Amino acid sequence: MHVVIGGYGRVGRYLAHELEAQGHTIAVIDRNPDVYEEFEGIKGLRLNGEVFDRDTLIKAGIERADAFAATTSGDNSNIVAARVARERFNVPLVVARIFDPKRAMIYERFGIPTVSAVQWSSSRLLAMLLDPKVRSDYAFGEGEVVLVDLEVPDSLDGKRVLDVELPRVLSVVAIERDGKAILLSDTDVINAGDQLFMAIDRDSAPELRKLMGLL
Repeated sequence: MHVVIGGYGRVGRYLAHELEAQGHTIAVIDRNPDVYEEFEGIKGLRLNGEVFDRDTLIKAGIERADAFAATTSGDNSNIVAARVARERFNVPLVVARIFDPKRAMIYERFGIPTVSAVQWSSSRLLAMLLDPKVRSDYAFGEGEVVLVDLEVPDSLDGKRVLDVELPRVLSVVAIERDGKAILLSDTDVINAGDQLFMAIDRDSAPELRKLMGLL
């Protein structure tokens, strides 16, 4: 792929280096020319300008780009750039980094996939504070459903998945056993020491703690 990245902060740098390492071509745009001198260089084109500027985007190869990532520290710049890439240049895949969770939901409805670091990190921190013995990996929506993982206790050794799941409260997604992830059916058995991944309702923490013997 050829990917244009708008913003060369920490996220933009990570994407640039990872994409090049995997054999893709990139072009990066940032309004601050100093960022290119402060950090280890990349092979791709480095441009100075606004991430939503038409001429700058064209220089970056937006007309032949397979993807565009808006990763600046400003929500307004990211969403404008993302819409320009998608609506003016018809880039097939456009993603944006958005800090405001409410804005992120709105732009998702416009068909622009977004990542809201505030929503993600806040939901994880809240889950850690409320249930420190359970690790939260991901939150869906506004955190109503959380993906968690924890080690299967001895009390659940030999139990079937259907003995663990609670309708509309807890749902087993997968387990990790001997370093390999496994998708399970209702009748499959879990073993003590397995790493269990579950989707849970945010308000079901008491049921989870009781099930796992954490009370």
